[in-house]
Amino acid sequence: MASESWRFPRIFWLANFMELCERAAYYGFFIVLTLFLTDIVGFSDKETGVVAGVFYAFLYLLPPFVGAICDKIGFRQGMTLAFGLLTIGYTLLGFFHGKLAVILILAVIMVGGSFIKPLITGTVAMTTDELNRARGYSLFYWVVNFGAFGGKTFVPFIRQGMGLQYVNFFSAGMAFLAFLFALFFFKGMERKSEGKPIGQVFKSMKAIFSSPKLMSLTLIVAGFWIIQQQMYATMPKYVIRLIGDGARPEWLANVNPLIVVLFVVPVTQMMKKRPAITSMLLGMLLMPFSAMAMAGSQWLQTGLLGLHPLTVMMILGIAIQGLAECFISPRFLEYFSLQAPKGEEGLYLGFSHLHSFFSALIGFILSGFLLEAYCPDPKTLPAGISALEKAARYSNAYKIWFVFLGIGFAAAVALLVFRLVVKEEKKEEKELAGATP
Repeated sequence: MASESWRFPRIFWLANFMELCERAAYYGFFIVLTLFLTDIVGFSDKETGVVAGVFYAFLYLLPPFVGAICDKIGFRQGMTLAFGLLTIGYTLLGFFHGKLAVILILAVIMVGGSFIKPLITGTVAMTTDELNRARGYSLFYWVVNFGAFGGKTFVPFIRQGMGLQYVNFFSAGMAFLAFLFALFFFKGMERKSEGKPIGQVFKSMKAIFSSPKLMSLTLIVAGFWIIQQQMYATMPKYVIRLIGDGARPEWLANVNPLIVVLFVVPVTQMMKKRPAITSMLLGMLLMPFSAMAMAGSQWLQTGLLGLHPLTVMMILGIAIQGLAECFISPRFLEYFSLQAPKGEEGLYLGFSHLHSFFSALIGFILSGFLLEAYCPDPKTLPAGISALEKAARYSNAYKIWFVFLGIGFAAAVALLVFRLVVKEEKKEEKELAGATP
């Protein structure tokens, strides 16, 4: 009997290296995007929420459509186009900071970034077989998290040492490195295929939107991701405005992938015999505690290991989020795929990130309003305001997290109701099947 192997073709390792570069570029850029839009471009917190929310939302809505395009133009051409657009986009973002220019440039980055997921995951699928596919995807998952971790670790030195706008050049450099590998070394997958026509993609999206069960679950899980989005929407500004410019929110955000990498396998193993909805419910029940920990950051009087009290509670809150993700994400994909008609599992899974579309729009826009209300941009405060008045202006900043605590609690209750309804439906189906002669 053949055994699993860690040997993969050269093109598999090339694709994973390019994914590492792209994730470092993307997360290095994305963790400071709201700061960039407010501090460099001059958008208000509310405007930043809208711009960043639309950018992130459509980054997750477009991949099924561009995946259909990739099937027609071929993987190598798709890779070259994607990394070319990303290189151009990040570079232009380093030079041009006008509001309209930035919106147009973000659209270029959004289109380029939307190609990456179907191209890289498609390459992993085509360069593995039944024996080593699980190991192939586990390696891919580690590469994704390592790239994200590396980008967010390196970026604070650029932001604090050179300036916030120079982070874009770091991302451009990483994207350009991947572009060179796509152009000169990524060979052997020029094969094009008919794939699914874009009309079929729209048809699958319509079917998902027409499914009360799938849309209900998608919107409920979006409640979890609305809180998760705050790691990028609210947390960087919140930490810097309350602690000071010396804070490094990028490092705090790295707690999430660290926890996921450490615990996703044991949690999945522990819950493998439990229904997917049960696992997701446990994750949902953890999320209000994450928001509660973040809210408690202003109540803790002393830090730990020399860390600021707010930093300690942020680490705790983000760690809880990471643990909740271990219960939710793998089992949500499993459940979502089981609802697809036979032969359309791939297309349905392409839309499995619809929750990110909704959660980004809601989470980022809501963040903008909450920041302006409770933790405003220091530049918007009246000139000559005293230190005491300024402290009073930020004294209720913790209330931001109470809003997300409420969203997390509502999502957990909604999933509990969903679970009861699904159980009742299954019970009725069994009874009808038993009554059928």
